[in-house]
Amino acid sequence: MLNVHNLTVSFMGTDLFSGITFKLNKGDRIGLIGKNGAGKSTLLKVLSKDIESSAGTMAFDKDIQIGFLRQDIDFVEGRTILEEAYQAFEEIKSIELKLETINNQLATRTDYESEEYSQLIIDLTDLTERYELLGGYNYQGDTEKILQGLGFQREDFDKLTDTFSGGWRMRIELAKLLLQNNDILLLDEPTNHLDIESIIWLENFLKSYGGAIVLVSHDKMFLDNVTNRTIEISLGQIYDYKKPYSQFLLLRGEIKEKQLQAQKNQEKEIKQKQLLINKFKAKASKASMAQSLMKQLDKVELIEVDQDDNATMNVRFAISKEPGKIVVEAEKISKSYGEKQVLENVDLLIERNSKIAFVGQNGQGKSTLAKMMVGDIPFDGHLKMGHNVEIGYFAQNQSEHLPPEKTVLEIMEDAATDGNRMRVRDMLGAFLFGGDAVDKKAKVLSGGERNRLALCKLLLSPFNVLIMDEPTNHLDIASKNVLKEALRQFNGTLILVSHDRDFLQGLTTTVFGFKDKVIKEYLGDIDYFLEQHKMENLREAEKRTVLKVDKSVLKKQNELSKEQDKKLRKLKNKLTKIESQIGHLESEILKIDTQLAENYDEVSSKPNFFENYKAKKAQVEILMSDWELIEEEVEKFS
Repeated sequence: MLNVHNLTVSFMGTDLFSGITFKLNKGDRIGLIGKNGAGKSTLLKVLSKDIESSAGTMAFDKDIQIGFLRQDIDFVEGRTILEEAYQAFEEIKSIELKLETINNQLATRTDYESEEYSQLIIDLTDLTERYELLGGYNYQGDTEKILQGLGFQREDFDKLTDTFSGGWRMRIELAKLLLQNNDILLLDEPTNHLDIESIIWLENFLKSYGGAIVLVSHDKMFLDNVTNRTIEISLGQIYDYKKPYSQFLLLRGEIKEKQLQAQKNQEKEIKQKQLLINKFKAKASKASMAQSLMKQLDKVELIEVDQDDNATMNVRFAISKEPGKIVVEAEKISKSYGEKQVLENVDLLIERNSKIAFVGQNGQGKSTLAKMMVGDIPFDGHLKMGHNVEIGYFAQNQSEHLPPEKTVLEIMEDAATDGNRMRVRDMLGAFLFGGDAVDKKAKVLSGGERNRLALCKLLLSPFNVLIMDEPTNHLDIASKNVLKEALRQFNGTLILVSHDRDFLQGLTTTVFGFKDKVIKEYLGDIDYFLEQHKMENLREAEKRTVLKVDKSVLKKQNELSKEQDKKLRKLKNKLTKIESQIGHLESEILKIDTQLAENYDEVSSKPNFFENYKAKKAQVEILMSDWELIEEEVEKFS
């Protein structure tokens, strides 16, 4: 479907990535991963032909249609949901306008015998045939069916898109892509702003999608459930493996470990040969052997180890001052958007040093309550902030408010005070904006880089209560882990809006569940919240239906589970046996290597020495291959 060869993209004379080559086949579901700023979104833009590459070629199959879901959806204001969804049918809508014009002319003209009138009839016939071929008589019904499948109600269809949250607008964009029957889907962080139910729908859709997919995501579970191939961009190069994310990480680690071991063995072998060369050089009778060894060394290709980009941001959240015992107190607060009631008569009490997670489907009022606390939106009822409370607020779209034409440094200096202006460059360095990166304009930053800058800017203001709405959107996995640790060390009050269970685990001690206009408090961590719902994870916690399991089905499942356990034990026993054999052989090889280094002539002159030596090494390779195959079988049980 697509061949990419020696692709290079440069900005301001610096290569973002260089000489990358890969092939995209039908059925490939590729997870494109890498650190923020590595070039993932840029690569998608090049593949979609939004921007041109600096060098290299791309060859597409004939008549390939590409659908691109961008990070930032730019809807035209004033359109209803149906009108926006119909934008998927550009040619059909264009033909409708032409047909309307022709029909109006036919209804008003009387020159029935003229050539112009005859041409109108011909045009009407041609356009009608094309309209039918494109599915013009079915597209409205198909659109309504897809929108309902995505959770929209019929009464929503005529509402303006402006009134819906980012997650629901993302669903409309996904509906458009689905209706277009694209051959290749390019998805840039599709799970951002989506609630769990939406993510489940998207996973099921992508798993059954017949074309090819390239998606950027920092959601580990989503990548594992959807992808069958992983391409990592790191330090300008790509690493391509036909494995989903978690298996890719293991394989990548194993390969690097083997590279390191091979490099170590090679260095040892080179050192041994160099010792022999130095030894033989001094003897005229062995000079020819020394020359032979030197030629062998000249031909050796040095083993290189894949380089990792291990740079991580350095974050620390400090409290400004000690607040009063009660941080937030609310009585009978309500909020509606037009006719839609989001919260109704909610009472709330948050004490100092609480660590709280807001959990629930999109549109249930989580972000709304956060905005009410910081005074961004009006509401009904009474809400009082405690004594000495200073709020730090990270909004869901925080990074979108960065002035696009200003540089990273200018944005920070504008927000700085006299007390912290001198520390701005150090702070930026801690957030991985070092050297020339501070001169980048906000408009060229990746989504993750914008989020990092917004987090850095947040630290310029004093706070003792931190409210964060989906702070991990766009952040790479390494940055997520750093942010989580910084929040764990934060000594103030923390309120987190998030759908990311991995991120929330071990971070909060109270969960507020939002559903049906009310809030329910759970005095425990996120795992306790899930236990209370008798569910394994947040994905099930936000499903609208609960499946009832037949007892006979459950019995069969238990029997299958026992059989699987038995097979798993056998496989693990095999693994242990092979690992023992490998360890024994490697000890023998190491012993021989030591003997060779100490007395090469004597040891190597033994009968069949090298045959036995090579046989041991070959046996290790065979055992390693067997180990990998069995390990893959074991992984299928996890």
